[in-house]
Amino acid sequence: MSKTPTIVLVHGAFADAASWAPVTRALLDEGYEVAVPPVFNRSLIGDSAYIKAFVEQIDGPVILAGHSYGGAVITVAGAAENVVGLVYVSGYALDEGESLGALQGGFPDSDLAGNLVYSPYPIDGSDPGTDVSVKSEAFPDIFAAGVPKDVSRVLAVSQRPLSAVAFGEAAPVAAWKTKPAWGIVSSADHTINPDVERFGYERAKARKVLELDAPHLVMMTHPQEVAKFITDAIAELS
Repeated sequence: MSKTPTIVLVHGAFADAASWAPVTRALLDEGYEVAVPPVFNRSLIGDSAYIKAFVEQIDGPVILAGHSYGGAVITVAGAAENVVGLVYVSGYALDEGESLGALQGGFPDSDLAGNLVYSPYPIDGSDPGTDVSVKSEAFPDIFAAGVPKDVSRVLAVSQRPLSAVAFGEAAPVAAWKTKPAWGIVSSADHTINPDVERFGYERAKARKVLELDAPHLVMMTHPQEVAKFITDAIAELS
């Protein structure tokens, strides 16, 4: 590759771009070009289209790293021609025609399932939508385990909900069928059943899978390991 890929970090549900901050800092300090766009968490199709358009405006190759729901997003957005690799971080590696709900439905529920809040939100000219978020009191132990309590309490009240629509939408494409993939499993994950992560990565024929004794927000608790995994993927591409 004549040019080092730009690293685009894609956050997941119940979080925002700041969840990648420790990894972003580590990558910037090493001299990599990094972008961390917002994901609006309104629908898998819409979110993926936005990230794909964002990526296509970058001059040169791109490697996508997606956390959690962001893994589903990069599965679809990764079809962009300049995407050269996919890195899943405690993420969903969907198959073509598969939804989040369908993938999760094949495995026992995580602790997250019983700690969700459903709230209506208005949509112009149609029935209200439904936002899904994590109970604030459960957030520190389930979603943000391993993060200092003073930080996790702030994250709990500033989470970005995911529209319920996103759970049922099928991925129109699975970019890992034509692009190399890598995956990190958080073996102490209480948000996604780690077996969901393992299954997706194995099906995607990931070149390397790293198991970390880490919680769901592995980018915040193990930023150096995550950053190195991404840069090792780039080195392998080179």
